[in-house]
Amino acid sequence: MLLEPPDRTRGFKRERLLRVLLNHPTGELSKRALSREAGTTDAWAVKLTNQLEKQGLIEGTTVKDPRGLYEYWQDTRIAPSKVAVALQSPVSVIQDAGLTHAFTTYQAENAHQGFLFTSNTAVYVDPDETQDWVSIIEEHGLIGGGNTEFRVADEHVFYNAETVNELQTVSIPQLIVDLLDEGGPCVEAAERLIEAHHE
Repeated sequence: MLLEPPDRTRGFKRERLLRVLLNHPTGELSKRALSREAGTTDAWAVKLTNQLEKQGLIEGTTVKDPRGLYEYWQDTRIAPSKVAVALQSPVSVIQDAGLTHAFTTYQAENAHQGFLFTSNTAVYVDPDETQDWVSIIEEHGLIGGGNTEFRVADEHVFYNAETVNELQTVSIPQLIVDLLDEGGPCVEAAERLIEAHHE
């Protein structure tokens, strides 16, 4: 079973900058502070923000068109590596592992706003702990489809993660882009979060 970081890392810097911008949408961060939070060079931050400004998505570092910026992120993001497994009580198994993780999609959305039924579980895990997660999956789960999806991406996916109702979740912007990617009723849930987070 393969649970490892994505092959492609080109584009991680852009994604980091978008994640930071959307976590701080009111322009409180300078371009230099933005680059520091994202772990990129100042030049990279200036180049991307200038490009986004030309498209009318931001002004300086203030987000002007949140929905447009999420769509841009969706179009340019690097898909995480994913492994689907069947777990009995997935939330308990994941939380009891004592490893770095953050829930997204259904579980995280339900913890934040309670619009979606938690029909399945998706969780990001630390790229440096994949072997530990493989051991836990082999001990508790059945491989090849199921109710739980383990995702591995850039470790910056944990930026601004928070605990809500005893559940460690990704930041709201990360949750929104993940919900938009899921499609179906998740898109309406994402739109509600955009309204609450950006209005």
